[in-house]
Amino acid sequence: MGTGKRGLVATAVTVVCAITVLAAPGTAFASPDPTPSASASSTPVSNKDLEAVRDKLDKLYHDAAVATDSYNAAEERAKQQSAAIVGLAKEIVKGQRKLDELKKRAGAAAAAQYRTGGLPDEAQLLLSDDPQEFLDGAGRVMQGERATKGLIAEMTQTQQDLKQYAADAAEQWKQLEANRKAKDAARKKIKKQIAAAEKLESQLEAEEKARLAELEEEAAFKAQTAWLDSGILDEIKGKASAQGKKAVEFATKQIGKPYVWGAEGPDSYDCSGLTSQAWASAGRPIPRTSQEQWKQLKHIDIKDMRPGDLIIYFDDASHVGMYIGDGAMVNAPRPGRTVSIAGAGSMPILGVVRPDA
Repeated sequence: MGTGKRGLVATAVTVVCAITVLAAPGTAFASPDPTPSASASSTPVSNKDLEAVRDKLDKLYHDAAVATDSYNAAEERAKQQSAAIVGLAKEIVKGQRKLDELKKRAGAAAAAQYRTGGLPDEAQLLLSDDPQEFLDGAGRVMQGERATKGLIAEMTQTQQDLKQYAADAAEQWKQLEANRKAKDAARKKIKKQIAAAEKLESQLEAEEKARLAELEEEAAFKAQTAWLDSGILDEIKGKASAQGKKAVEFATKQIGKPYVWGAEGPDSYDCSGLTSQAWASAGRPIPRTSQEQWKQLKHIDIKDMRPGDLIIYFDDASHVGMYIGDGAMVNAPRPGRTVSIAGAGSMPILGVVRPDA
């Protein structure tokens, strides 16, 4: 490739390969071509070279999407753990108040015993010569014994509860810290992958960027056409549920808003942020990430798909879009793009899930 624009693109590809090599251990890349000299003639960049750039960009943004899912999952777990810690703290406060009250009751019982000369009710009962007083006293003794045993048991259980609450809170703090570290690692990887992609794109000239965009559109069109040519659309006749209509309405109203990793509205979204918020607006909370949506929601055959269902893409469930009918879906594609409508078959489909099944 050694001269002009061709050399520039080759160098850009190699630079990004070097940046991302840690993400793919054991992968070797060819050495870059020599940097073209100022006197070298300008050679048009071939479509083959631009396809190589497109493939590299796809990989970088895909890896960023996977890291974004990890980030979102860690953030969701951190929220749940924070809520659990708050709940446990409240239980500890309630338990301590209860224990204090039980101790007061125990102290009052001890004080009453002291006022009667230090003799237990049983001993005082034996000293009584009045038969009726004896019978009445026997009842009180039995009630007192039961009350004392109950008080001791309640104090013991409360102390055990407090100990368990404290242990649970400590474990939640430990998990919270682990998820904070996981979020930080995912955040760094996302930024690294996006920066590498942006650096690669920045080394292309305006004409090359336009041709690259055309190649992306052509690839999506080719995939969508192949999907439609299978005759699948003739089988998809499902109608949206009431909740599905609301979810679709919400999602399509976000068209034009930018993709931002980790975002869930109202001004920007990532792919699962859009779908989770759309279904939340329809009154059906669903998991935050595309991977958890795939794991937890009911799987539907593609031919049974209806508007509002979620299409999960790629083998690792790293992307999600919402089917809106007529072979189309709405999604937040990737950094640098906005929420938009695309062909439902324009990416490799893993499967379909239904939130309101």
